[in-house]
Amino acid sequence: MLSSEQAVRYRRNLLLPGFGEEGQKKLLDSGVLLVGAGGLGSPAALYLAAAGVGRIGILDGDRVDLSNLQRQVIHGTPDIGREKALSARESLISINPQLVVEAHSALLTKDNARELIAGYDIVLDCTDNFDARYIINEACLSLNRPFVYGGVLSYIGQTLVVMPGRGPCFRCLYRNKPDRDAPDCSIVGVLGTVPGVIGTLQACEAIKYLAGIGDLLVGRLLMYDALTATFTEVALKRDPRCPSCGNDRG
Repeated sequence: MLSSEQAVRYRRNLLLPGFGEEGQKKLLDSGVLLVGAGGLGSPAALYLAAAGVGRIGILDGDRVDLSNLQRQVIHGTPDIGREKALSARESLISINPQLVVEAHSALLTKDNARELIAGYDIVLDCTDNFDARYIINEACLSLNRPFVYGGVLSYIGQTLVVMPGRGPCFRCLYRNKPDRDAPDCSIVGVLGTVPGVIGTLQACEAIKYLAGIGDLLVGRLLMYDALTATFTEVALKRDPRCPSCGNDRG
């Protein structure tokens, strides 16, 4: 049973058809790992904390830089120079002191990925590089953990839910890493609100999964174009030749 304080804090959740107290209890008993506390991780973490996800892990090995503040809204000017994981943890606790927020001030590697991910129910890929995304993909597939991919560049963003055994994985979409000289946000820029939109969608998909409501973006790549204010959905299927989830893997 929810406490009186929780009943007030989460009242707007409790009023939702199909959500109610049962859905809220599921959130409170769940754990989410966010890999990255930057442009995508900032809004995602804030909304997960506000919604009442009971345990949130923040994994990020970087420190806050002045150039981050244009889009990484979980941090403020006084946080410049601080470890992002610790800065993010402080912000989340200020929103919802009842939560358990675990700060992991480290980079995701092949060596630590499985151990970190195994302790959570779902992962949000809020990274900005393909090396980390492939590591997340492989670890989640091996552990049978779902994850929500998010990516942004310039005025464009996209997101997809990877559910092992139920749909395509990240390498079905991006078989090979892009060339090292491929443009990224540090070269072409990114409108700060674009990761805000995509990160919020990632959080929404995680909440839906944890609460057991709605239809997830499994096999459905959702793309957002800020300049035209349009969303486009692309249907995807698992590639039987995928080296990560295909029929001949391993």
